[in-house]
Amino acid sequence: MAIGKLGAADLAANVNTTVYNPAAVAGTVTLSLCNRNAVGVAVRVALAAAAAPTSAEWIEFDVFLPPSGVLERSAIVVGPGQYLVARASASGVSAVAFGFED
Repeated sequence: MAIGKLGAADLAANVNTTVYNPAAVAGTVTLSLCNRNAVGVAVRVALAAAAAPTSAEWIEFDVFLPPSGVLERSAIVVGPGQYLVARASASGVSAVAFGFED
C-alpha cells in the first residue's frame, strides 16, 4: 500500500497528462495544481476510463488559475485502471497527486 505522493507531472500546454493511474488497487488522492507562471491559465481535471477523457469525465473544466495560484481537489477516489488526468492552457503548471492506496 503506497502512501504519500502517488504521481506528479509538469504539464505541457494543451496536452492531456495522466497524473495517476493505479493498476491493481484504488487510491484516494488530493490533486494539487500549481501555476508557476506570471499570467493566469485555464486548467482541467478528469477522472477517466482512458488516458483521453470523454466530455462526461471532466470534474473541472477551464477553471481560471491565477498567477502563482493553486487549485486543490480532495477525496478523489481513483479505481484500478482509472486515470486522473490534468490539462493546462500553458506550460508551467505542476500537478501533484498525494494520498493513499487501499
